[in-house]
Amino acid sequence: MNHTHRSYGGVIDLRRITHITLGLLIVAGSLVAAPTALAEADAGRLGNLSGIADDGVTTTMHSGAAAVRVSFPNSGAVRVQLAPDGKFTDPARDKIVLPTKLPPAAAHRTDKGDYWAIATSGVTLRAYKTPLRFALYDGADAKQLWAESAPLSWTKTATTQSLGRGQNEQFFGGGEQNGRFSHRDQTVKIFADDNWNDGGAPNSQPFYLSSNGYGVLRNTFAPGNYAFTDPARTTHEERRFDAIYVVGDGPKSVISAYTALVGRPFLPPIYGLEMGDSDCYLHNANRGERHTLDAVDIADGYVRNQMPNGWMLVNDGYGCGYENLPQVGEGLRKDNMQLGLWTENGLPHQADEVKAGVRVRKLDVAWVGPGYQFALDGCDSAHRGIEENSDARGFVWTPVSWAGAQRCAVLWSGDQSGTYDYIRWQIPTYAGSTMSGIAYNSGDVDGIFGGSPRTYTRDLQWKAFLPTIMSMDGWAPNDKQPWRYGEPYTSINRKYLQLKERLLPYTYSYSVEANRTGVGQVRPLALEYPKDPATWGDQARYEFLSGKDFLVAPVYNDAEKRDGIYLPEGTWIDYWSGRSWTGPTTVNDYRAPLDTLPLFVRAGAVVPMWAEGTQSWQTRDKSVLDLDVYPQAGGNFTLVEDDGVTRGYQRGEQASQNFAVRSASGSTEVTIGASSGSYPGKPAARRYELTVHSASAPKAVQTAAGPLTQRASRADLDRAPNGWWFDPQDRGGVVHVKTDPIAAANSQSVTLR
Repeated sequence: MNHTHRSYGGVIDLRRITHITLGLLIVAGSLVAAPTALAEADAGRLGNLSGIADDGVTTTMHSGAAAVRVSFPNSGAVRVQLAPDGKFTDPARDKIVLPTKLPPAAAHRTDKGDYWAIATSGVTLRAYKTPLRFALYDGADAKQLWAESAPLSWTKTATTQSLGRGQNEQFFGGGEQNGRFSHRDQTVKIFADDNWNDGGAPNSQPFYLSSNGYGVLRNTFAPGNYAFTDPARTTHEERRFDAIYVVGDGPKSVISAYTALVGRPFLPPIYGLEMGDSDCYLHNANRGERHTLDAVDIADGYVRNQMPNGWMLVNDGYGCGYENLPQVGEGLRKDNMQLGLWTENGLPHQADEVKAGVRVRKLDVAWVGPGYQFALDGCDSAHRGIEENSDARGFVWTPVSWAGAQRCAVLWSGDQSGTYDYIRWQIPTYAGSTMSGIAYNSGDVDGIFGGSPRTYTRDLQWKAFLPTIMSMDGWAPNDKQPWRYGEPYTSINRKYLQLKERLLPYTYSYSVEANRTGVGQVRPLALEYPKDPATWGDQARYEFLSGKDFLVAPVYNDAEKRDGIYLPEGTWIDYWSGRSWTGPTTVNDYRAPLDTLPLFVRAGAVVPMWAEGTQSWQTRDKSVLDLDVYPQAGGNFTLVEDDGVTRGYQRGEQASQNFAVRSASGSTEVTIGASSGSYPGKPAARRYELTVHSASAPKAVQTAAGPLTQRASRADLDRAPNGWWFDPQDRGGVVHVKTDPIAAANSQSVTLR
């Protein structure tokens, strides 16, 4: 679906107005229709306020034939609708903004002379009278968030809002904008442009976020164009205007307010956070005749190569059907994987397929159909179809979306070729998507076409820090399972897949946070450090945060070093060597051979991990949890757990547990909090194995039960029921600590003196 840029004529420059008389404007010596007359024409803009009315829920203002309606979905959001002909329409209905049982917020209206103030406790909308234009302030009507530089304008086919731009105001969002996360001085497309590569916008969304503390949802399915120049001009191709403005204390709060309207990101099943694999196993023109049951042999290959994998799409490809579905699902489940199906253009057999064991869906471009509403309906339908026909959680991937798709799917960036440039532009793409409330955004490991052993390895190692990833086979000269290229690539890929698996307690906790707040795990630095100008643009463009604690700076060229790694304020520790830096600083000449991803951990991190050697969420050792602790600063982490696969969490079947670290007077204390809440399968007790990063050995390690015994070696510690051992050769020095089992209802501190 291609759209050409349109000019928006008929807009009057008020600076050129010299006289107004009898409904005509004298502009630079010419007579043109005044705003009242223009409101009835094909093109125009709002003129002076000519009337105002309030029905207790909405305020309606008139400017000639045009009308503007103002309402408040909640106390922190205001909706502004424009009808150039005075007749309001709502084609999106409740497709984008979900219906709610809560009534709209009550607002009070005050005549301030030059403007009307229409306010709730959270926001104040000023409606200036001459001409009618708007500005948004906080609830106290004291701090300006935005102000129109010109009245709302329209043509026969589009409407535009023009906002003044602050001196340092930054703009983010627009959904998935390939290669970009920061948009000041840029123009972004808000429509699926069929461009899957750098500069494309296949998963764009009509929402943007400003560093001034507000976000804007254009409540429409019409294509748009946002130019974040001065003034910032946002246009959609429809002769109506419908925008909802949300406010918040910082970007996280704004994202949360936005996703409260369109839907929070869904909570994926835990196998959805493991790697996925897709291919066509029936009628595959690229690989010769095969059968769907051949997928089980590939699943066996993951197990044989000790590479965790959670699910498989067994019919990924145009014209690829399937056979023996129950038997295929049974074979995959024996390898601890779930069955998935791709669909090109519909879900006619969804109920039967789900009952046969299908737990994953991938949609395709045909879901755009006659428009973005069709795509969003398809996404909701596929997600709902899994949940209505099983006790599982919906898990859907889609390549074309709109505002609200985060509630039902992983946004997949489409068909690309495996290159270093592919790695480069995907970094800001996925981090930037989080600014639109998109918690799950990903692309195929090393693309669907092309690729090489080195680009595959480089791509996989950083994508291990995305919550959702998959490889797609059958379209490139070689299949793309992570062992296909042999050594040394197989061992490196295994290293990162096993690390991803061990980090699932950390990743899953961030998935719960996204489901509760709208804020995803993959973050541009500007989300966590919004007051640091270095995080706003190119200086931090090719790195991201995976949660608060990991800073990832992928290598995106054929090199074995990385330059220009920006570390924000605080202390950052190299994950591999233990070396530390104090930010803000820029790291150059970082040594990164093929097996090394530039990876840094925030001081104060307490990272929960499953035990070494874990191959699947189903076979993990529930009797032990590892804690990777960086005591160079105080910090904490809240672990959230449930059964991982059913919707029991919606009934409150979930547990949380806080871990904290603090250092003072030469001692480090790690607090293992009690686990509150319950769910089926929750362990009654478990042992904790700590890796506390320290350059020197402690004199003693103690718990409430008494001192732990210092062991002679790591092997000695592994054999012992408890104890500690210091390894000066492990990442700059690590104290390994093993506790006795601790009851879930109890808390305990481990002190290193």
